[in-house]
Amino acid sequence: MKIFAKIRFYWGLLVIAVVAGLMMIPLIAIFRKQKGIIIHRLNRLVIFLLGGKIHSKGTMDSNVDMFLLNHQSVCDIIAMEALQKNHLRWVAKQELFEMFYLGNLLKIGDMIGVKREDKRGLLKLLQEAQYSRQTLKRPIAIFPEGTRAKGQKLLSFKQGAKIIAEKLDFRIQPVVITGSKTLLDEHKKVSQSSDIHIEFLPPIDVKDAPNSWYEDLQKEMQKIIDDALTNHNRSR
Repeated sequence: MKIFAKIRFYWGLLVIAVVAGLMMIPLIAIFRKQKGIIIHRLNRLVIFLLGGKIHSKGTMDSNVDMFLLNHQSVCDIIAMEALQKNHLRWVAKQELFEMFYLGNLLKIGDMIGVKREDKRGLLKLLQEAQYSRQTLKRPIAIFPEGTRAKGQKLLSFKQGAKIIAEKLDFRIQPVVITGSKTLLDEHKKVSQSSDIHIEFLPPIDVKDAPNSWYEDLQKEMQKIIDDALTNHNRSR
């Protein structure tokens, strides 16, 4: 069983590489005006080929400026894109943009690259977030944990997302994803069929929120993650 899960993991990597490298990158390079639709449909294909199903709860607000999501697997991004009608701008570390060939997916998709060790990274993120709202009319998506977590407990939220939201008076929507790591576990290098659950929490107008909104949000997201494991045997 474990051997089969290992084989499935490498099958999953192959699927992602082929769909992204041989289909998605060329298509969005050629049909730039339709790149949002192309990305959404091909990510649905990836989820299908990996043996996953997506279930959503709550209402996705198409008018928010920023989505805040927990992060444990590359399938978080794939599932969110598969469910989307918006054209998101993902915030990712700059190293991913420099990957051979596949980095083109982020560049052509006009995503946001940030150098974590660069003190100017926050300023760049602030400028990109403002440009995204005012010019591109695209919400940004960010993982406030900053990196993929291995366990059930959320990592401490980085301050970048909070500063951006408060500086620009953003309307944000928290999103909790569970089940994606089962579909493709990059830490254990195993894969199983899995239902991915995406829960959209009520949007927050940051300018009207209490000072503790960011800390309160982490607690609320953790409570939902814990409930999914306790009552539905679904890990994050």
